[in-house]
Order: sequence, then structure tokens, then C-alpha cells
Amino acid sequence: MNIDFPPPSKGTYNNAGSSRKLCNYLEHEDMERMEQGIYTEGFFNLVEDDIYKSQVIKDIDGNIGQLLKTDAKFYAIHVSPSEKELKAMGNTEQEQAEAMKRYIREVVIPEYARKFNKGLSAGDIKFYGKIHFDRDRSSNELNMHCHLIVSRKDQSNKKKLSPLTNHKNTKKGVITGGFDRKNLFQQAEQGFDRLFGHKRELTESFEYYNTMKNGSISDQLKMQEREIKEATQIQNTLQNIVSGEKEKKQTVSPPDLGLSSILGILTAEPSNGNEEQPIKRPKKKKPKRGLGR
Repeated sequence: MNIDFPPPSKGTYNNAGSSRKLCNYLEHEDMERMEQGIYTEGFFNLVEDDIYKSQVIKDIDGNIGQLLKTDAKFYAIHVSPSEKELKAMGNTEQEQAEAMKRYIREVVIPEYARKFNKGLSAGDIKFYGKIHFDRDRSSNELNMHCHLIVSRKDQSNKKKLSPLTNHKNTKKGVITGGFDRKNLFQQAEQGFDRLFGHKRELTESFEYYNTMKNGSISDQLKMQEREIKEATQIQNTLQNIVSGEKEKKQTVSPPDLGLSSILGILTAEPSNGNEEQPIKRPKKKKPKRGLGR
């Protein structure tokens, strides 16, 4: 599961002003799909579906108490499953979209709230989501992903929340709490596997990717040892399954008919009835008496 935070820019992701530009961008796919008569998804939050764009803009732009003109007013988050993960979420686009909304509501947002270390829950986070079904510059067959717009302020419009801060769990100073992005990625991935019963290979995990990219040489070698060990275990399991199937086939034998039955089959002759016919022996001819006797 790939979760990333697009950096603020002067274009679509400019978060120092209104969220209107980003919301307009998130609806561009809907127009194309509606022209083709294809299924679309509206904005959603923790409890509602099919929310109008105007409500999203009004709610996000109005939740900016005590923020300066140059301060970030919201943040964007991308949640992008792999093809294997999408297949675990359903067989159709609609099934996958419903599964994505469930994943965002039950896993991503609750974990997002906890990672601020401020005692927050999912209900404290003001956010809106928008599902897209296509992805630019991708050759994958399945490309569904989700865009999230998350307010800088919590639902009460009192606490400032920044997932881009470098603080993680600060106890003293002006900034307390922080945000642990690495832990968010790991917990969101594990939550996905639990929610959908997905069996993830080591090489497809965030732990593996992060270690091989950012870990020390020692950590990378340990990870490679785990990879080899896991691959060996999988190979052994497959071999045991194959061996078990061969043993089953070998234990199957034809029924024991017995020697007498086999001989009977080989010597049987056709008859008119069910009972065995007696064997007729030729009668001995009596010798003729001579005339002189």
C-alpha cells in the first residue's frame, strides 16, 4: 500500500489558500466517465457518501481559525493500492470503491489521528475523500486510488495538525506531539491485511522497501536473509504438498479379485444359464462278440 503526501506547490496542491482548485481537479475524472456512462464516486467523509463539492470547499475553507495567511490550510494524501491489493478488495470497480472507503474510515483515518500523539480519534479529523479509477503514466490493469483532503485544524477548529512536521513525539517546548509517518505507513499496511485477509509477501511490505532503500548495510543483509528464509519455507511447503499428492495416488490400488477369480475369468465359457454346465464325457463302446464264441 503506497501512502504519500504531495508537497504543497503553487498549482493544484497550493494549500495556503482555498481548496477549490484541488477539489476542481479531483472532479475532472467524473466528467469523462459520465460522458461514457461509466460508474463514478462522489466525495465522502467518515460517515457520509456522495457529498457535493461545494460543501467540501465550504467546510475545509471555513475551518482555518487562528491560521496566518501563509499557513497551510489543508493537506493532500494519496492512498494507492497495488494490483494484488486491489484484487483482495473486490472483483468490480464498485466493490473496490466500497472497500476503499471502508479502509479509509476504519484504518487510515484512525491511524492518522493516533500518529499525532495528542489523544485524537478518527472523529476529530476533518477530511474528505475522492476515489479515482485511472492513473496517469501507469500501465497497470487496475489503477483505483483515493485522494484525501485533510484540514489543518481538527473538527473543533482549535488544534493545529501537520502530518509534514519533523517532530514525532515531543514532550516539551512550543510544539508537542508531532507525527510519525513511518509508523503510519506500517500500521496502515497491517490494518489493510487484517481487514481484507490479505497475505502479504515480505518483498511487498513497507518494512522491506524502507530497509532496502534507507537501512544500513547490516540491516539490508538481515532483510535479505529473511527473504531467503521465507522463500525457502514457501518452496518446502509446495514440495510437501506435491509429495502428499503423489503418495495419495500411489496408495490407490485395484481391488483384490483373488487367484481363483482371475482363473475363472480366464477359463470362463459362454453359457445359456447362470449355473455351470456339467462336462459331458464320451461313452465307451462295448466290444462286439465274435461269431464263433
